[in-house]
Amino acid sequence: MLTHSTRRWLAGLGVAGAIVAAAATPASAEESAVDLGLYFADTTLAVGSEGKIDSPILYSSEPVVLHGLSVRYDYRDLAGKVTVKPEGTPSGDCASPEENVLVCTDPFEVGLDDWGIGGYFSVVLAPTGDAKDGDTGELKVTVGAEGATSATHTAKVRVGEGVDLAGRTEVKRSAAPGGTFTTPLTVRNVGTTTAKGAVVIFDHDRAIRPSEKFNNCTYEGDELRTCRFDSLTAAPGENWTSAVNYTLGKDTYAPGKEYGYHNWMTVAEFEDFAAYLDNLGISVGKPGNGGNLTLTKAGALSGFQADTNPDNNWSGMEVSVTGKNGVDLAAIGDSVTGKAGEVVNATVGVRNNGPASLDFNRSGSPVTKIDVTVPTGTTAVEVPEVCVPFDGKQEDWENAGKPGEKAYRCWPDLYIAAGEEQTVEFGLRIDKVVPNATGTVTINAKCECEGFTEDIKPANDTAKLLVNATGGNGGGDGGTLPITGESTALVAGIGGLLLAAGVGGYVVARRRRTRFVA
Repeated sequence: MLTHSTRRWLAGLGVAGAIVAAAATPASAEESAVDLGLYFADTTLAVGSEGKIDSPILYSSEPVVLHGLSVRYDYRDLAGKVTVKPEGTPSGDCASPEENVLVCTDPFEVGLDDWGIGGYFSVVLAPTGDAKDGDTGELKVTVGAEGATSATHTAKVRVGEGVDLAGRTEVKRSAAPGGTFTTPLTVRNVGTTTAKGAVVIFDHDRAIRPSEKFNNCTYEGDELRTCRFDSLTAAPGENWTSAVNYTLGKDTYAPGKEYGYHNWMTVAEFEDFAAYLDNLGISVGKPGNGGNLTLTKAGALSGFQADTNPDNNWSGMEVSVTGKNGVDLAAIGDSVTGKAGEVVNATVGVRNNGPASLDFNRSGSPVTKIDVTVPTGTTAVEVPEVCVPFDGKQEDWENAGKPGEKAYRCWPDLYIAAGEEQTVEFGLRIDKVVPNATGTVTINAKCECEGFTEDIKPANDTAKLLVNATGGNGGGDGGTLPITGESTALVAGIGGLLLAAGVGGYVVARRRRTRFVA
């Protein structure tokens, strides 16, 4: 079966949860000269397989609408080893101007920006009948468009032995916040070739934290990311198992469910994936300082290996969280002063008073909505990109960050830790001095959308946004400095990207900025 390459984009990469789907209106390439960029992942193919599907990630130095966008695949260095052909019905017109060169052009306008987009000009990389284990070569990929400066990236392509690593079915556990549990870590060789070495990659909800830190595993804070078993030698039909101990964070929401998954890769395919992560500036973490997590005896490594069926590489866990551990989200208002004609900065947002943290990364939904009404006598002249005009019923996604509106709906992150604040800053121009000019900041607003609905103290879900108050602050919790934390860096890092590997599908999603301060 033809398998997709083991990687995908995580929506919101580089941020923890901005889901704003609109951006500044891009210029055309003719109006503003831009530099193009691209990345194409290193790939390891299994001998005798139908190959893998992948596409370049395309960038531009600024938002732009391009005409005549084209991608050139030069695989002459792989002649006789690997072929490159359009996947299915190509997204553009593809032709081979010379042997071992493929050029695809999109006849329509295409919008790019500096955050990148994937899915254009997908190709099938497949080994030829003459390819053998150990074959290597370079694939040169060039992107160009009218009025734009082209760019070239060189990817490494390898051919290796085909193996079939598999995980096991989902396991279920139960624990209270702060409690411990153990789950198996099992890899099976369901193929016909001995597997030499393997890497397992984890995607756990933040509440699931390793009780031990092994030296052949990597961690980012309390997050287990990878374990590598170079000495594994698994013959066809064999299973290899170890056990991993976990602790549920004391700040885990309860009652509820927490989930974890892990995915197996060959050593060569993990090297490809690690290079992809490095290109994105994402770390696989640092080794632990404990002992070695062992699956089996040491064995020799040779050549390259590629998984012939990544669809079965998964294992999962479901943890039922017992007890009761809720969350109090509170609105953050502000109180500012100024003269007519001045622009004052108001900081508003949400604070998690705990005792539990909220993690909505699985659903992909921000933890709450933050509705802001602009005080009388002022105009919002500086508006964060994660805030959209809001009329009380509908969000105007096409005009995210647009100044001059009377009310906005802002979207915080997918995760907010107990004790953490997430804030945005509005620039308010004082058109007329109105004593006690009052706006509002409201969180947890009801809507037909996902979000947190079980606040244990709804009385503090609204705060005032005051301009030129006369009787004290009146803004409640306004004016507090945002707390800097690690939620953005970690959630956006490897969690979704790593475990997206091997699902057998290729999901295209754009990365988006956020100006929320977490």
